[in-house]
Amino acid sequence: MAKDAAKALQYETAFLSGVETNLESAKGRYLRGSIWQRSQSDDGDRLRALLASNRIFDRERLKSLPANRRVALYGFERRFLFGKRRTGVAIASVLSPLSHYASTPDADAPPIGLGELMDHVRKLVGDTRVPHVIGVCCPTGLTEEARSARVDLPDVVLVLIEPEEHGGWRTRAASDGVETQVIELFDPEGANEKVERVRGLIEEQSVDLLTGGLSLSSVMGKTSLPKEVVQKGFEKVAASDPELRLSEKEGEFLLFRGAPVQRQERKSMNVIERIRQLFSGEGAEAEKINLLAERRAGLAQRRDRIYEDIGKLEKKEADLFEQGKAATSQVPRRRLAAQLAQLRKDIARQNATASMLNKQIDIISTDIHNLTLIQQGELAKLPDTTELTENAVKAEEMLETLVADAELVGSLETGIEESLTSEDEQAILREFEQASEPSSAGKEPTQATEVPPASVRPQSERAAPPPERESDVDEPPEPDSGQRRADAEPN
Repeated sequence: MAKDAAKALQYETAFLSGVETNLESAKGRYLRGSIWQRSQSDDGDRLRALLASNRIFDRERLKSLPANRRVALYGFERRFLFGKRRTGVAIASVLSPLSHYASTPDADAPPIGLGELMDHVRKLVGDTRVPHVIGVCCPTGLTEEARSARVDLPDVVLVLIEPEEHGGWRTRAASDGVETQVIELFDPEGANEKVERVRGLIEEQSVDLLTGGLSLSSVMGKTSLPKEVVQKGFEKVAASDPELRLSEKEGEFLLFRGAPVQRQERKSMNVIERIRQLFSGEGAEAEKINLLAERRAGLAQRRDRIYEDIGKLEKKEADLFEQGKAATSQVPRRRLAAQLAQLRKDIARQNATASMLNKQIDIISTDIHNLTLIQQGELAKLPDTTELTENAVKAEEMLETLVADAELVGSLETGIEESLTSEDEQAILREFEQASEPSSAGKEPTQATEVPPASVRPQSERAAPPPERESDVDEPPEPDSGQRRADAEPN
């Protein structure tokens, strides 16, 4: 059900788009007429007035609200030369609480009551002498009074449509004796979409397939779809997954997960090997797994039904307990106490039965697990110990040979490199290196440039020896007194 305006608008668009296709395909088959006229209308003016009364003038807000749109298809037949006579009217309409969305959009929208529904239908009916087929979709749902009411209007067939919580639509006639084809006209969901919805529900509850199974009746209750549609969905899912199985037991269809892989016989198997396999029991695990899985699915469905019954008994127990608390006399309290005692015994018995079923399911699940391991082990066809040892020895010898070949190749490559590079080639390579070095005046020669010895260079190019440190230079000896007198005397 739509609780907000955005969801209601989405339901409105989906309903009208689906029903328009159905009405177009029903021309001349379920709807009488040879000439057709189509019209559209809505309550947009009323919605603007409601927003203005609440001092809301936002255009974007107006676009986000449902407008109770409707589509009408009028059928005519040719009469005389230029005249025509109306033969019937088919109307698909949407009814949402516009006053609620215009005033309090943040609160949950209420369902449509019986009075509001009848007023809406009477406004849609024009000429009462012409048969009308009307489908009213209520995105917010209907009250129990409106849902269970029987509408008997002259020449009017009313079909009520509500969106389901789990997807899809609940479509039913508001009066007795309505043909199924007329009801299906206002079902916006196609046959393929219904099957896909069943498939989606099965995928959501795929966990139940691992521990038990899914029954056709349980899926019917959750989707509100007929048996044929749900069964078709079961068959489609079982055909797409080779592990899923579909069986019928006591009038109930069960979908469960069977053996992962079926047995595949060898094409070249002769008669003796086939008889030997038959008596040895090899390859029969798949059949055993399927049989046990089917049995487990049946037990799981029975256990689930018992749990549902226990829930109902517990609800009744709570009601009786509240009645006993509210009672002021001892007589009704004693009667309620006796009923509660008996009810609690029934609950204990049901719990004991459910516990026994759980143990049986656990035993079967363990056996299925063991058979699955056996089947997977046989399918793998692993080598024995002797074969593993032989293969390991061969692999080790292969690695040793590979290492020896790699060392030999490396030595050969070294010899080839030495033989290809001669002394003349090495001298030429040195000349290439000397020519590629940058040379400029005033720069010191690099290490790669050969410098001639000092004895060969000219005197001007010889470098002066580096000065010695002051501490390392010895001062000249002081001349004696005789030498000083000889130097002082003139010649």
